[in-house]
Amino acid sequence: MICSLWIAKTGLDAQQTNMDVISNNLANVSTNGFKSQREVFQDLMYQTLRQPGALTSEQTLLPSRLQIGTCVQPVATERLHSQGNLSQTNNSKDVVIKGQGFFHIQLPDGSDAYIRDGSFRIDQDNQLVTAGGFAVVPAIVIPENALKYTISQDRIVSVVTPGNSEPQQVGQLTLTTFINETRLENIGENLYLKINSSGVPVETAPGVNGAGLLYQGYVETSNVNVAAELVSMIQTQRAYEINSKAVSTSDQMLQRLMQL
Repeated sequence: MICSLWIAKTGLDAQQTNMDVISNNLANVSTNGFKSQREVFQDLMYQTLRQPGALTSEQTLLPSRLQIGTCVQPVATERLHSQGNLSQTNNSKDVVIKGQGFFHIQLPDGSDAYIRDGSFRIDQDNQLVTAGGFAVVPAIVIPENALKYTISQDRIVSVVTPGNSEPQQVGQLTLTTFINETRLENIGENLYLKINSSGVPVETAPGVNGAGLLYQGYVETSNVNVAAELVSMIQTQRAYEINSKAVSTSDQMLQRLMQL
């Protein structure tokens, strides 16, 4: 009876964690470049009450094993890197990646990070930066007197300045791909860090080595499927209720035993 209480308790904890993940997905339904997560569970520790082949009191061999599971636990959160929808903004500073890849940026401490959100801005030093103010790598400086600038699908950043009718190239936007992008570490602000299991970052041009293409004037919306998340929320709520019922039922059975 004590086992059933403990098993149900781990079920409650697991479903609470799952609800936290779902809530975070829904909270970021309007976050550009956000990638939804899903919780992964596994069963743990089995209590073996009898083994197949053991002798019974009648000196016969038992044909099957008798095991009772003792708990469940969350073991991972997997980030789903499916493509979000492309939303047209008509803002020349917005760039979307259609396909695989990340923009390479530099954090204030000099370390590297990666981002899908291409809502770029121009800072006080005329440098191309993310909405959070992180500089693009390699650095791209837009002339202060630039009338307009364009970004081609294959990464070329060009500007038109007064007195020059022909666009002038001022930089190139490269993309970074990973052999296992689901293992990238998310640190908030739409940023990812590489870790050993994500593989070595591969800098490449758009449209090369499996990398996507760039489209100016668009942003990538969150890939959260609201309907699917709401269904998952209902399933999680029901699973939580069932485990809660298991706790109360086990408690009632214990009370009945104590009255014998």
